[in-house]
Amino acid sequence: MKTTLALSWRLLRGGGRRGMLGTWLTFGAVAISTALLLFAVSANFAFDARADRGAWRNPVAAQAGAVAIEAQRHDFVRDRQITVVDLAALPPEKAAAGVAPAGTVPAGVAPAGAVPAGVASAGVASAGVVPAPPGLPRFPAPGEAWLSPALAALVKELPADQLAGRYPKVAGQIGDEGLVHPGELVAVIGHRPDAAAMTAPRSDDWIVGSPPTKIASFAGAASEEAEAYQVLALIATVLMIVPLLVFGGAAARLTVARRDQRLASLRLIGATPGQVAAMTVAEAIIVAFAGALTGAILYGVAVPLLSRIQIGGGVWYLSDLWPSPLVLAATLVAVPLLVGLSAVVGLRRVVVSPLGVAKRETPPGLRFFRVLALVAVLAVVPLLSRSTSVSVIAVVIGLAFLCINLVGPWVVALIGRITAGSARRPARLLAGRRLVDDPRSAWRTVSGVALTGFVAGFLGLLSPSAFSSDPGPAQLRVAVLSGSPQDAVTQAKERLSKAGVTATVKAEKKVVVAALGSTADAAVVDRARTALDGLTPGRTPTTEADDQRFGMQMLADVGAGTVVVLSVSFLVAIASSGITAASSVLDRRQTYALLRLAGTPLSVLDKARRAETLIPLTVMGGGAIAVGAFCAMPFMLGSVSVNGLITLAVCVGLGFGGVIGAGALSRPLLRAVTADPAPRPD
Repeated sequence: MKTTLALSWRLLRGGGRRGMLGTWLTFGAVAISTALLLFAVSANFAFDARADRGAWRNPVAAQAGAVAIEAQRHDFVRDRQITVVDLAALPPEKAAAGVAPAGTVPAGVAPAGAVPAGVASAGVASAGVVPAPPGLPRFPAPGEAWLSPALAALVKELPADQLAGRYPKVAGQIGDEGLVHPGELVAVIGHRPDAAAMTAPRSDDWIVGSPPTKIASFAGAASEEAEAYQVLALIATVLMIVPLLVFGGAAARLTVARRDQRLASLRLIGATPGQVAAMTVAEAIIVAFAGALTGAILYGVAVPLLSRIQIGGGVWYLSDLWPSPLVLAATLVAVPLLVGLSAVVGLRRVVVSPLGVAKRETPPGLRFFRVLALVAVLAVVPLLSRSTSVSVIAVVIGLAFLCINLVGPWVVALIGRITAGSARRPARLLAGRRLVDDPRSAWRTVSGVALTGFVAGFLGLLSPSAFSSDPGPAQLRVAVLSGSPQDAVTQAKERLSKAGVTATVKAEKKVVVAALGSTADAAVVDRARTALDGLTPGRTPTTEADDQRFGMQMLADVGAGTVVVLSVSFLVAIASSGITAASSVLDRRQTYALLRLAGTPLSVLDKARRAETLIPLTVMGGGAIAVGAFCAMPFMLGSVSVNGLITLAVCVGLGFGGVIGAGALSRPLLRAVTADPAPRPD
């Protein structure tokens, strides 16, 4: 084993200047793949951490030993959402029995039920002891308000009649462990258990909030909002991670031709297949481990910048995006192993027939089963609309991704035969013959952009315009779930008049509507909100825009996520095209030099090299976009939007431009390798 490692290291160092260039290309490919892979994986853990920190606000009813009542609602200021958590401690004698004082909690309070397995645990109470909510040093007393740092700063910034009037007795600030993200606006307000806010019925719509619930601890379940983001994060990870794995595997084969020749020579002088495989794995793993370690360092440097990406209403804590030691160790082990495995797979010709490599025999044709595999996966896609399992959906999308990569070389070989058969110019003939001779290498050059086309096709259909952008004149609406709506109208008029807000107030069924007029600005709206705060216990005055906020935020986040995913995909695609184009020139430098000595103009060689990239890219890129759009159809919300079509057009333009630009960077290398008057193999 020691001899094998020593020989592998000697061969790696003795590859010459151009041989080391190929090694550096592999190193760079692995470093980029590792950094982006860590980002894709860490994003899922980041959303999980957010869900855990926010779970305490989504109460789970106590099975026994209830010590408090908890409810949640959403308030608004300056078009920003405030999460308000209402809390009331139960008297010790009633808490020990698991019930509230007689008559204090009506039918609107959620009934007791078992705490589901797997919910986040926080602040579990012993008998009769009220736990402190996460981020608070103690349970809030009646009338107290605890504010998040961002909300506390906003209270000081805005006039009191616009925000501070809603929290007359601020006791302190909420710590990070009780917040979903650093800039979140959260208020925790203490009440008596018989207060109207804790006894009045509320809506059980999770977008509005949660009704009063008797709890034994702050062990809550992840909210449906958090689960929605976890689903989106998983889908985005699949869309990012498959091209990264393909790119990482291809990195091991960037200089496959040169390595095949070198190892075939070793086989011919007596090296066993095991020794050849061991040397290949050792060489690949040495380079891959160094690249993976560098990629991890690059990701660590980029974390502060990545934490500024706003998703779900705010930026991130650095700890959310920092991978755990286990994830980091697993990545540093998995990436080199993947590269080593991919390198071994490419050894079949060397091990079986070293003379075939030396004589440059064309490898056997690719099998049609590759196409059948893609067709089989696509046949399952229409059934996804009936599936509620996120794992199943993610697996099918991932399989479609992999099948595109599987069928790519077969299609490239077919394109090569058609191109060579219809060629009328030398450059086109050379390109067609090259595609037929080595379709796998040609596919590696365009696979990044083709797979990015799948991502663009998939995401391009998921940009619906489902919400109104013009809500009209400002109107605050407050539901009256109990009592007389007319009495609420009278109180609303008095409050607004005292606050100096001009409004037309009326009752529409069980809703009080305060029309502020088309000239009302954000300050007027917030003064009216503050004046109407508490008009209906447990209910918040909201506008039409407030009611649509979750949907609008989700669409905005889908758009931001689309930009992130496509940015990662394009970075991989362009890096892949540039690295594989340069490596292809190095692998075929003897062939290029011989053609140049035979009188072939350099311009013809360059045109042939460009054609063997653009022809399969046009076919496979268009096909991948169509497959991505087909896979997105079960998840479409309404009709295709103009934004989606613009996204697709931009992706196509950037993809072609990136590949052409990456290919142009290797033109000086082509000129250099053809300038050698006496080309010889390594």
